[in-house]
Amino acid sequence: MASQDWFDKDFYAVLGVSKDISEADLKKAYRKLARKYHPDSNPGDAKAEAKFKEISEAHSVLADPEQRKEYDQMRAMGPGRPRFTSGGQGQSGGFEDVFGGMFNQGGNQRTTFSPAGGGFDDIFSGLFGQSSGGFRGAGGPTKGRDLTATTTLDFLTAIHGDTVKLQPSEGKPISVKIPAGVSDGQKIRLKGKGEPSPDGGAPGDLTLTVTVRKHPVFERDGLNLRVDVPITFTEATLGATIEVPTLGGEPVKLKVAAGTPSGRVLRVKGRGVTSPKGTGDLLATIQVAVPAHLSGEAREALERFAELQPDENPRAELLAKSKG
Repeated sequence: MASQDWFDKDFYAVLGVSKDISEADLKKAYRKLARKYHPDSNPGDAKAEAKFKEISEAHSVLADPEQRKEYDQMRAMGPGRPRFTSGGQGQSGGFEDVFGGMFNQGGNQRTTFSPAGGGFDDIFSGLFGQSSGGFRGAGGPTKGRDLTATTTLDFLTAIHGDTVKLQPSEGKPISVKIPAGVSDGQKIRLKGKGEPSPDGGAPGDLTLTVTVRKHPVFERDGLNLRVDVPITFTEATLGATIEVPTLGGEPVKLKVAAGTPSGRVLRVKGRGVTSPKGTGDLLATIQVAVPAHLSGEAREALERFAELQPDENPRAELLAKSKG
């Protein structure tokens, strides 16, 4: 838009707002009109497209505090477009009459302003502290609005990654690629997946918040996976080789040393979560399972075992420390 157009266009009227409207209310008014007249909502409607361009132009000027100030100053100088005179005496109503003696001109002197270099914009740059071209339009196309969305993934999808369809807070559904290894609560910024620009600029971004469903067996610990593995009293006492499940794969065999207590962690290298940051491990926490039911023969055998064990109190050290 050429700077002279600001004399002829009432941007406040275009947006249907008052001259003292706040920035927040201005944005609301613009968004309401933009949704109404957006080309996507009015395919093939030339009038709607023209109206959309008109309100976008008005908003781009009024939404910028500096440009809004300049626009208000220019409009306050007088109605109508200033005329450019080429000299002669007795001419009135021209550019010089609007601005009085700002340029130290004599009453009969007239000056020609060329639209090329050294023209209208350069004259105004000195008035309002703008460089040449400071009145040319709204400073370029505006970026589309950023949007937010949430998605809930199952545990395996979060670990391995996938392409999912999302419904943003506003706009049409979009397909995005979820990277492998995302965690519960993680925010992913997807560049260019936000709202399109109203005037041909770059689209906004989309911030995606991920929620991950719990797995019935595995739990995330950074890039590691944790799993509780029960073993029998006999296996813990005598030692054994056991099978441990892996996520989405075949079980692995681990050796449990004799005398292994509950809570001991056995590590399986490289069987955790793989992400751009690296690959974690599988951490198997041993839980000694105590039999809830014993046959008479099993009870007798256990009682004989207790008789053969030397007298010892596994809580003796704990009790001694508690008194200190």
